[in-house]
Order: sequence, then structure tokens, then C-alpha cells
Amino acid sequence: MTADTTRTDFTCETACADQTPALNTLIDARLSRRAALRGLFVSSAAVVGGSMVSHFAMMQDAAAATAMVSPGVAGGKSTLGFTEIDKTITDNHRVAPGYTAQVLIRWGDKVEPRAEAFDPLNQSAWAQSKQFGYNNDYVGYLPLPAGSDNSEHGLLFVNHEYTNTELMFPGLTEKDAQDKVTKAQVETEMAAHGNSVVEVKKENGKWRVVQNSIYARRISFLTTEMLLSGPVAGHDRVKTKADRTGTRVLGTLNNCAGGKTPWGTVLTAEENFHQYFSGTAAGTKEAENHKMYGIEGKPAYGWGKHFDRMNVDKEPNEPNRFGWLVEVDPYDPTLMPRKRTALGRFKHEAAGCAVNPDGTVTVYSGDDERFQYLYRFVTKGKYHPEDRQANLGLLDDGTLYVARFDADGTLHWLPMIFGQGPLTPANGFNSLADVLIETRRAAKLVGATSMDRPEDVEVNPVTGAVYAMLTNNTKRTAEQTDAANPRGNNAYGHVMEMIPPAKNGKADHAADTYHWDIFLLAGDPSKPEHGAKYHPDVSKNGWLACPDNCAFDPKGRLWISTDQGSEQAKNKISDGIYAADVSGPGRALTKFFYATPKDAEMCGPEFTPDGKTLFVAVQHPGEGKDSTFDKPSTRFPDFNEAMPPRPSIVAITRNDGGEIGG
Repeated sequence: MTADTTRTDFTCETACADQTPALNTLIDARLSRRAALRGLFVSSAAVVGGSMVSHFAMMQDAAAATAMVSPGVAGGKSTLGFTEIDKTITDNHRVAPGYTAQVLIRWGDKVEPRAEAFDPLNQSAWAQSKQFGYNNDYVGYLPLPAGSDNSEHGLLFVNHEYTNTELMFPGLTEKDAQDKVTKAQVETEMAAHGNSVVEVKKENGKWRVVQNSIYARRISFLTTEMLLSGPVAGHDRVKTKADRTGTRVLGTLNNCAGGKTPWGTVLTAEENFHQYFSGTAAGTKEAENHKMYGIEGKPAYGWGKHFDRMNVDKEPNEPNRFGWLVEVDPYDPTLMPRKRTALGRFKHEAAGCAVNPDGTVTVYSGDDERFQYLYRFVTKGKYHPEDRQANLGLLDDGTLYVARFDADGTLHWLPMIFGQGPLTPANGFNSLADVLIETRRAAKLVGATSMDRPEDVEVNPVTGAVYAMLTNNTKRTAEQTDAANPRGNNAYGHVMEMIPPAKNGKADHAADTYHWDIFLLAGDPSKPEHGAKYHPDVSKNGWLACPDNCAFDPKGRLWISTDQGSEQAKNKISDGIYAADVSGPGRALTKFFYATPKDAEMCGPEFTPDGKTLFVAVQHPGEGKDSTFDKPSTRFPDFNEAMPPRPSIVAITRNDGGEIGG
């Protein structure tokens, strides 16, 4: 989740003028059955662009309709027993009293057995390709042995989203990432992108990385070959000079959030790939396609100056090979990663998975940009719990859908099938591959609802409800608001709740229609201009801004990480982890649990199966104005004058050995 201060700012021209701004009719129709719930939430003011429907009643209605189980509340309003911390921004990270936050692994630490010791003044691509990469994001815990629920021995799969040139190398500023970076430095940056797999073990209450593990490996943009699979594989639009078959891609890029499949592999999401490509491909048939994804000759990095594949004027098809969900098997280092093209190409954020009553599998993902969309993919084949090998091809065949949120609280999943509706040759789609390569354009044509930066999308393992983090959208005007995105100039974001119907007593994530609601509207409830909504008892430390990632503990409680970007200094609150019940008296009563160090973003919340460890990713510490390798705003986590700030994975445990949150 690259903060707005470091990403190339691109606003899609598809801002939905056809979204309905007026909600009064809806409110009147639903107000009577929600009157009893008025006391359960707090509103600081009427929402810009229209009143906001209750963000509690729909879940209550759906729970009754589907008979899905919600966690009980035993006394008090919140089931979360920890004491909140304050929002003060400091150089170091902080966690709630009674907990320990242990830095487990940092940028430059050893991953592969042949890795060199980290030397920030003498970096190289070879060394970095064996060391822990930069800007860790998604974290997935996979127990050892495979198929077990071991919570004290497993693998961590970690995404490395992007690099901060000015914090990686001495003598450079953020602007120098395009003009002054050398070819050797670019190669080091390329090696720092991708993923890491490390074996970890908990002993005497403390976690450690197992050295020289047979599972340990780096997956990098620079060196790791990947297979294009599914409908786009072999298509002319993904063929390049280096790969005339259109089936092999070197590396994965800008890996943000992700998800774990039911069969124990990881889906890693390629997000802001546009930042790395120079040129415009003017005069080629890909020019408009690239523009839709933000490739307009204004890259954030200077890679195209040193490598032809990163210059679309020389390789116009190369960007079409990025923007996919990539399936990796952490348990099998010999299996080549697959870019699963059937799940669509966009700036993927997350891959929340669920097994349906009929045995098919659904994967949810957001397109992280203002005015973009929420998607799901439903497999054609069925999941076989006892045959892992049979599941490895499930994601190559199925149907991609995009979400339309109606004002009456109904969510329609619109299929994106070649030859149906507007997805025909008359609109420039000559195959399913064209639909998938240009997923954004196809989604607009079928009538999807444009959202306020859809990021993480996860399934609650207890209730079956689906939650999407909508980080912000300051470019939405009051005239562009709608029921699902009710605030113009939405600087603080909100959390969407989607409730599938039940089938045979289980949530059916393959159903065509769901209910939807808004769980919370972020911002400061003490400031009317924010238009925030939470539980009425939220404290001055409990409100949040810019929800980004999320996770659920074994009790089904929601844990939210935040990414304020440049707003962190403006809001004067650190990013971090917040937690809340999703039902009962403590619904949407968010509490602040963990704070990042200065200028860092909070990513990758991941629980062990027993709920006794919470892994989090501290991304880009020190990414502040005028902060550089030589004079960083923090030196987290080493606080050593010889070391720059280092993105890190942190393991949080309770001092008494109990479950996180109580």
C-alpha cells in the first residue's frame, strides 16, 4: 500500500458521474426498522452529499436471515481486554501494556544460506537477492508441517512492495530515484522487490528465524522466473522480445497485500506496477491501455533508463505482464510461481479466499486506486481437501465478477464474460484475454460502482461476512457521492461490510447478490467536518484514519492497520493497529493497540492459528519530508548511527502467553 506521497498520482477518468448522490428516499424506507439501533452509533455530523444509512442494522438483519454465528459478548461493551495506547508519534514502535513487540527480521537480514552480512554502504544486487527485501507488506503464516495448525513453528511469506531510494542509498534524495540512480543501484532495488520465505519458530515465548532452512528463499524481480497461466498465457499482447511465447515473465513487482488459499499456497498481489515504466508507447495499440493504468511517461523510478524492458516505447507489451495475482507455494521451492491471469489485471490489493457450499472457491481483491472497483473470482472446479495437487490448477478456470452497490443495500456481482453485454468486439474485446488485460475498462462498461481506493478484502472466519478497507478518496466531489461512498473529499476512508446469503448453513460466496453495509466511517468524531461514525464510546485514541489492511483473530474480531501517507504528520497521529468487535454491544468500538515508529505505515497483520501471536509489517520507517539515508527522521529498529531505518517484521505476543486481545 504505497502511500500517496511516494506513488505516482493517477486519477482514472472514469469517475462515476452516473452514481446517484441522493439517499433520502433510501433513508426513509429503511429508517423505521433501524430506529432501535440509533443509540448504537455516533455521528459527528450529516455526511457530505447526503445522510448516511445506519452501518449496524444490515449486519443484524443479515445475521438473522442467514443464521450465521457471531461471537458472544461477555460483560462490558467490548470483548477486547487490552488498554489502549495514545496516538503520539515517536521514533520507536509501541504496543499495549502487557504485550511485547519483538523485531523478528529486518531489511538486509539473512534469508538464504549464502547471504552476506548486511552492509548498507556496500550493497549489491547479488547480496540483496539473498537478503530480506525492502518495504515488507503482506505477511502470511503457514504452519509446519503443512496441513497442521501448529502455532509455534511455521513459515512466513512476506511481500516486498517497493523501495525508497533516498533511504536505501547515501547521498540521494527522493527526486534522485529517477535521475541520479545508477544501474547497479537499480539492480539492487530490483532485487529488493518481490517476496521472502523464512522459517520461524517460537521457543520460550520468543520467536526466531531458523537459519539455513530448506524452505528459505528470496523471490525477486531481478532473478525469479514465473509462468503466465490461464486465459492470457501465450496471447500476443504479453509477448516480448525476451519472451516470444508470452508464457514466461522475469519477476513480480510492487507486491502489496495477499492471501492464503485453502490448499496452503499464497496469492501475492501485484499493485502499482505503473510506477516503474517510462515512456508512453505512443502510436501503439497499447497506449490507451497503459494510460488507463497510469503509465504516462512520469515514472517514480529510473529503471527505464537502464533496462529496455522497463521502457514501454521499446517494449510496449511488458506492463501487460504485471498487475496479476501470483500463486506461490512456500512449501515447495522447486515449483515455479504462477501469474493467475483468470483473476484479472489491475492494481491488485489482497486475495481473501473462501470455500463455498458447493466446493468452489471464491477469491476477493480490490483495485487500489481512487474510483476503482471491488472484484471476486469464483472457480469452475471444486476444492479437494484431501488432494492438494488437484487444487493447484483451480485458479486458471472460473468467472471474474465486479461489484455494483445499490442504494437499497443490495450488492450485485456482475460477471465479466467475453461475448456478453458490452464485452464484445464492438468495444474492442476480441477474446477473454482482452477482457482480463483491460479489466478496468471492462468493469466500467458492465456498470460497476467506483469506490474510494479499495484495498484489503478479507473474509471473517466466524461470521462469513466480507470486509473491505476503503482507504480514502479526496478527489470525489459531493456530486459523485453514492450510498457506498457517501463522503465527498473523503480523506479518512471507511470500512465496507458485505454479507453473503447462507446455503446449507454456510456463507455462499458464489451467490449473485449479497447485502452490504458500512461498518465505520473513519476520521475524528469530535470534528463535525470529518463526518465520522463509530460506536458512541470510541475514545480520543480509538478513532482511526485511512484503513488499509485487516485481519481477523480466532474470535472473529476485526484488526485494522492504517496508512495515512502524508496525512500522518497533518493528523498528528501515528499509523498502527486498531481492533473492534463486529457484533454485539462493542460493534465498531475501535481501540488502538500498536503504533508504528515515525513516518512508517502499518501493514500485514497476521495471526497464528491459536491467536497468541500477531505478526505485523512496519513499512517505510523514516519516509518523511526531507528524510534521507544520511539524515533519516528515525533509525528504527536499530537506532544505530551506522544504520539507516529498516523495514521490519514484528511479532507481538502477550506477556502471560494468552490470546492477543484477551
